[in-house]
Amino acid sequence: MLARNWKKIGMLILIIACVFNIMSKLVHKLSLNKEMLYSAQYMFEQEENDVQEENQTN
Repeated sequence: MLARNWKKIGMLILIIACVFNIMSKLVHKLSLNKEMLYSAQYMFEQEENDVQEENQTN
């Protein structure tokens, strides 16, 4: 039985592995987007702080 259906079993395992890979990439993509937003917000705040410090020194 296994010798006759090994190609089908292998393809099924491959498809399942690909689906899990795609799903994990989608899940991590959302957290990456959040990380990018947090980084942009941090950079914006740092730029504002630099401008304020420069205005205080002048």
